[in-house]
Amino acid sequence: MKRSVKRLASVSLFSFTLASSAFAAADEKLRAAAEQAQPAVIESLHDMVLIESGSGDVEGLTKMADYTEARLKALGAKTERRKTTRGAGADMVIGTFEGTGTKKLMLIAHMDTVYEHGILASQPYRVDGNRIYGPGIADDKGGIAVILHSLKILNDAGWRDYAKLTVSFNPDEEVGSIGSGEFIAELADQHDVVLSCEPTVALPVAENESLLLGASGTAAGTLEVKGKASHAGAAPQLGRNALLELAHQLLQTQDVAKSIPGTQLNWTTAKAGTVRNQIPDQATAGADIRLTIPDGVQKLQAALDEKIKDKLIPDAEVTVKIVAGRPPFVANDRGRALAKEGQAIYAELGRTLDIAEMTGGATDAGYAGRSGKATVVESFGLAGWGYHARDEYIDTNSIVPRLYLMTRMLVELGKAK
Repeated sequence: MKRSVKRLASVSLFSFTLASSAFAAADEKLRAAAEQAQPAVIESLHDMVLIESGSGDVEGLTKMADYTEARLKALGAKTERRKTTRGAGADMVIGTFEGTGTKKLMLIAHMDTVYEHGILASQPYRVDGNRIYGPGIADDKGGIAVILHSLKILNDAGWRDYAKLTVSFNPDEEVGSIGSGEFIAELADQHDVVLSCEPTVALPVAENESLLLGASGTAAGTLEVKGKASHAGAAPQLGRNALLELAHQLLQTQDVAKSIPGTQLNWTTAKAGTVRNQIPDQATAGADIRLTIPDGVQKLQAALDEKIKDKLIPDAEVTVKIVAGRPPFVANDRGRALAKEGQAIYAELGRTLDIAEMTGGATDAGYAGRSGKATVVESFGLAGWGYHARDEYIDTNSIVPRLYLMTRMLVELGKAK
């Protein structure tokens, strides 16, 4: 099957054109290699799922770092362990390959999961038809498997058509990459293209598998109220009820983000008082904030500061603070063009690949694409569902096409001028 693809236009900072203006029929050698690799991919998924590696589990994350570093070394990479700057203190694993081409390419995925230690007792690795279940199997051990096995396929084929190829596995994505995000941004700026390997949504939850061009950034909001304590039965009028003022502020600020396109705010936690018979003098609330615009934190902060001036209890003290987290990911025109090339590659297999514009989840593609220097596209991992919940799984029917997509994409990027 053939599909015509228009030659990409040159753009500022970086331009690339895939080697041919029209994709030929499927590369049968790469497809056969992907099919042959499927049992080994499943074995790798089994091995990784049995390593519990929640974001705070340093022992488990160290085992994952040992596992991935050994696999990269076996492929010929020069490896580095880099200690994260904040958080649990686990290591990033960075592998570097030197080639004979001109492009600098980077692949990223994360080793941590959202699950607490001991989760395998209630959510074990298990196979049910074309689904394989296990904590973290899709998000993001499937992404790691795609990287490791795609590179093995290309390594076995003698492919070295790149100047530098870097692999980054970080241990803290699920907690905002608080200790690795700046490293990822720094590394990405040294490369032409970054392919991020978070999962794609499996069928039938989604109509088709996809690549992702946008993900929300994150921030945390804290609303604090200081009032005055007093006896709740004998002298409530002498107090200043921080809980009531907090309730007032939550109600009047709940829709503030609706007036700022590209921002979302939801109050999700609250605390006030310690005993029933005392007017509470302190109350706090926390907000989950999502952003798709670079100045969203500043705009929300200004809007909230203005809103909280309207008080229910005039002499209560009210403050609000927003702390920025992971930056938003919004692919540029180069990323969109690259995703369209991915669609053409999938078409070689007779499959449809969708382009997803935006998700409310946040990814490390935000750090990789923050400066705009690299072309970044997300969701090259395996198809799955149930992540961050019970019964997380991957669809084994996605293994061959995702390996084919990654290997074909890398080969074509290596040819690009």
